[in-house]
Amino acid sequence: MALTKNQRRTRIKNRIRKIVSGTEARPRLSVFRSNKEIYAQLVDDVTGKTLAAASSRDKDINTAKVTKVEAAALVGKALAEKALKVGVETISFDRGGYLYHGRVKSLAEGAREAGLKF
Repeated sequence: MALTKNQRRTRIKNRIRKIVSGTEARPRLSVFRSNKEIYAQLVDDVTGKTLAAASSRDKDINTAKVTKVEAAALVGKALAEKALKVGVETISFDRGGYLYHGRVKSLAEGAREAGLKF
């Protein structure tokens, strides 16, 4: 029997998480993409804490009339600014089982432009 979309994504996500994990010095940038919004957070997997988070539902991003791909780039930039305030410069990128394409790619490139190193 064929896998559903969510089952396939969960399988890919677990495969990625076996390899990618975050520490306090190099946290994991976790991405979640819904049909309307995109969310990103920096996670320290050792202590289980979120160091910084940003989403397309934040006021400054939500009020801007932009496409979903452009909003994802703004989320990446906002997250990078918050990360630099916390003192994080290098991260490991966790695409969350999504293809590195479209909104996920736009978020990553926005974070790179704002100063994060992958």
